[in-house]
Amino acid sequence: MQQIISSGPIAQSAGLNAMTSLPPSLCSPQAFSYPHIPGAEVLSLQASQVSNVSKYIPEWYYYNHGGVTAKNLNFCNVTVTYKHTTKNDTINVGVLLPSDSWNERLQGIGGNGYTAGLTSITEFGMIAAAAEGYVALSTDGGHTTDDPADWGFLENGTPDYDTMYNFGIASLGDAAVIGKSLTESAYGSKPRYSYWTGCSQGGRQGLALAQQYPEAYDGIVASAPAINWPQLSIGGYWPQFVMDQLDEYPYPCEINAVTDAVLSACDSADGVVDGVISDPDVCVFDPFTLVGAQINCSNTGSQLRISSATAKIVNATWTGARDSRGNFMWYGFNPGTALTGKNRPVNTNCANGTCTAVSSQLYNRWAQVFVEHNLNFTLRNITHRKYDHIFRKSVQEWNSVFGTNNPDLSEFRDAGGKMLTYHGLMDEVIPPNSTRAYYEAVNASDPSVHEYYKLFEAPMMGHCFGTKGGYPSTIFDSLVAWVESGTAPTSLSVKYSPEDGKAYDRMLCPYPQRAKYKASEVEVADCKQDLGCSSNSLPHAQGLALKKGNISI
Repeated sequence: MQQIISSGPIAQSAGLNAMTSLPPSLCSPQAFSYPHIPGAEVLSLQASQVSNVSKYIPEWYYYNHGGVTAKNLNFCNVTVTYKHTTKNDTINVGVLLPSDSWNERLQGIGGNGYTAGLTSITEFGMIAAAAEGYVALSTDGGHTTDDPADWGFLENGTPDYDTMYNFGIASLGDAAVIGKSLTESAYGSKPRYSYWTGCSQGGRQGLALAQQYPEAYDGIVASAPAINWPQLSIGGYWPQFVMDQLDEYPYPCEINAVTDAVLSACDSADGVVDGVISDPDVCVFDPFTLVGAQINCSNTGSQLRISSATAKIVNATWTGARDSRGNFMWYGFNPGTALTGKNRPVNTNCANGTCTAVSSQLYNRWAQVFVEHNLNFTLRNITHRKYDHIFRKSVQEWNSVFGTNNPDLSEFRDAGGKMLTYHGLMDEVIPPNSTRAYYEAVNASDPSVHEYYKLFEAPMMGHCFGTKGGYPSTIFDSLVAWVESGTAPTSLSVKYSPEDGKAYDRMLCPYPQRAKYKASEVEVADCKQDLGCSSNSLPHAQGLALKKGNISI
């Protein structure tokens, strides 16, 4: 028996045999039955034995878990290639089947960005899952690159709707069928429990599975989910659009100075000064009060004053996209979120005293491929009315495929499914209030949502992982306990590491609860109902935004 080491406990339920093995001699294409995929045909099945894999997989490659060390891991690596009978497509599904110790569970690993899975990143997650005893599963969704310009068009230049639909929805259900079939073929029985884990794109996939394939997985962790993709992909460009309209592109030091000021002003609102804004909803800060303030700018090596354009841009980033009449279109980012740098909302590049905007491929490629169907199109220097048109066109054309925001989870609930989500409140890619709004919509249609789906908001945490906030590395283990033992998580433990160099043990509470510090000891928190937060309102996303809606562009 090879040694397998995990940083966290692998939940074991009574009656499960965690020692089921698959001899290497049975790892061959001939040993597996072809999966039966409704509406599709298998083109090929490849299988090869992989032995003595030893590596450490950090938690940012295995979202929703802690880090895992695999030592002398052996598994059967199977790839199934198939096509839908009425389409000209090709999709690959990868499955890792542990040779020495299968825990009678399956774990699907989600993708990231414009990829469905089977990337170098998901490969690490699959190996970690196999090291913990799971059959590990991932799909490429019908394409292998992160650039939709490579796969979003047919040869005649028209959109490839089949590949887009496979990526958004169809491949997810197919992969679950394939993974369970191969598991049964290898070990003689289907998984006792099947789980999905993912963040960002993987989080959107998790919600798509709950909505579209409610019986595919017993448990789903769908973190920082990229739901409402048609909205966030154009809404996320809003700060860049405002800079274009103002024709002002501030130095990063100016933007960072405003962020530092709001952190300083709102840090103590939770009762302790520790570099953490626990509840952005109660953070009220007017960036226009900083106009004219003198700062030391690391970008220029000199002093400069914060401009009114900087205040307008930061304010617009917080309030979110507005149409040409000033009406709300999409959510902004919370005050305190890191705004400058690669793939962040206000990214500028400065040289020789001049700064220009640097926009994320997430926004540009979405507009080019999915909305305008034209790689020569640019979001730069469009009018406000054109921006409104692109936003609405994006939603109208793609919400049914990539919106993944149907609040009706009744079939998932009735199938006995359980789902958990965390979202960093300082997420710089996907506005956290969009996830909160979805959860409130589910709650509005089903007040019993807490019995099968819980949302945890993580203060000071960025997109999926990082910054100063606490990453809930136990959320997947909590899901397993909920599914298999009926023990619903009442909190998640996290460790904060703010800039003061200290580490704090804290907890996340299920929304709409908030962690309230005990008067006698600020290191410990109780989960109590946040009486200032109504289940039908988003006080920060809409309150602060309406008070500071005068962008003047």
